Amino acid sequence: MNKIEFIQKLSDKSGISKKETEHLVNSMVELIIDTLKAGNEVTITGFGTFSARNRHARMGVNPQKPNEPMKIPSVIVPKFKAGKTLKDALKVKEN
Repeated sequence: MNKIEFIQKLSDKSGISKKETEHLVNSMVELIIDTLKAGNEVTITGFGTFSARNRHARMGVNPQKPNEPMKIPSVIVPKFKAGKTLKDALKVKEN
């Protein structure tokens, strides 16, 4: 499901207009990004936690010249940890 499909389904399910739903989704994404940029976490109980982690610098291999090592700089990357409700909903029950 892409963003447009998500907005359409959310609009249908909530009963609010597609334009208002799109504004709501865009605002939510912006708020999560701004919170992560500030170094904080966003926890949606039952769904999961968004956070930002620092990936340390390391040595790697240049794919064009495998004999030449290259330094990969440190970078901040997003991380998502699924909540219990989401995990339980996706579990396959075997009988």
